[in-house]
Amino acid sequence: MKENAIKKCINPKCGKTFNIISEAYSCSCNSLLDVIYLDKPEKELIEIFYSRRNHGGNIYNESGVWRFRDLINFLGIDTEDLNECAKILVSLDGAEGRLSKPYRMSKVADYVGLKQDCLLLQPEGYNPSGSFKDNGMSTAITHAKATGVHKIICASTGNTSASAAMYAANENMRCEVYIPKGEIAAGKLGQAFQFGAQVIQVNGNFDDALNQSLAKVNLQNGYTVNSVNPFRLEGQKTIVYRILENLDWNPPDWLVYPGGALGNTASCGKCLMELYDWGWIKKVPRLVIVNSTGANTFYELVNGEFEGQKLVWNGGNFNTNLLDRYYDFKDSNAILPKTRATAIQIGKPANIAKALRAIEFTDGIVAQVDDGEMSHGMAVVGLNGFDCEMASGAVPAGIKVLREREVIKNDDIVVGVLTGRQKDPALAVEYHTDPKNIFSRPPIV
Repeated sequence: MKENAIKKCINPKCGKTFNIISEAYSCSCNSLLDVIYLDKPEKELIEIFYSRRNHGGNIYNESGVWRFRDLINFLGIDTEDLNECAKILVSLDGAEGRLSKPYRMSKVADYVGLKQDCLLLQPEGYNPSGSFKDNGMSTAITHAKATGVHKIICASTGNTSASAAMYAANENMRCEVYIPKGEIAAGKLGQAFQFGAQVIQVNGNFDDALNQSLAKVNLQNGYTVNSVNPFRLEGQKTIVYRILENLDWNPPDWLVYPGGALGNTASCGKCLMELYDWGWIKKVPRLVIVNSTGANTFYELVNGEFEGQKLVWNGGNFNTNLLDRYYDFKDSNAILPKTRATAIQIGKPANIAKALRAIEFTDGIVAQVDDGEMSHGMAVVGLNGFDCEMASGAVPAGIKVLREREVIKNDDIVVGVLTGRQKDPALAVEYHTDPKNIFSRPPIV
């Protein structure tokens, strides 16, 4: 292996660098870290990525993550040496990202008010654990393996715990997951148990669970696989690579994600910054992040809903005092995040700094929708033959809101990411047995 990358503090006033093999996930100044690549990859790699789709039994070519390994080669391996790949790269037999690509969904397009050939949605629920988390978990566990750790730790609203436990089991690592008691879908919790994780229930919400998990990491030199880990975000960049590959590397006008901990926001922003810097794309798609009205920290701060002042990246000099005052206000008034879309029920997004950077770079927008709107979005996706969880329903719901305001035009090319499949069947049953819902299919008695 050769030195191919470093870790660097995202705070421009600091900029401290770290060896790539170190376990540090944050800087001594408390800012998050980026993985920085020392060489610019050549655009000719696009042809290699296409050729790898005929994988010939090579699981690293079959993987929708490691097929793009030249762009996330933080360990500096020979990407064409199968034996070297097998020793270093962590994969669940090439399954992560393998079936994930954009699909046209005509009923969703009609519902949100877009031309049918202008809307594409990419279901990440086809990943082996059922959510987008497998993209980043394969790269995070790869780095963990390189550092020689034997136990990984995470906090979760469900999808992270399932993915972490699955990859840990596959690599014979121990896994501890901290979950907010009573705030996690049973299907997701069942996955964590099934894959052999040690579950620790926390009296509180996800933010409390994350704080406890990171305290355990720092105390016992454990390895966090939450999205504060920069290697998690490297794997999640491949969501964008697959979108662009299916569009012949012509960026859409808009990319739309649900917003929770904002790891996908941060990852997408970093991905687009790199591709633009490398000369791979000339147009930067605008990013839309959709919050739940019950967990709308990012929406309120970016849109100036708190104290009338917008929180902006400002070249890295964002107003941390405003952020602190916002959190103090929420805490002192016992205002907790609350939505039935538990995957995005997060009040203190760990990646808010990187997400602000992404919004600034892409001239992005943060929208919000309520639980009812997300339920309709989830249901109309289902009527196209695809499955998604309620949090993913925020994507069509958010697009619909922005179409009605004519922020998104009816002939704009829009790609949305459906981050996970449904693991709480009670939500779908409840929706379809209520005749008042737009897309309900009540049973006939």
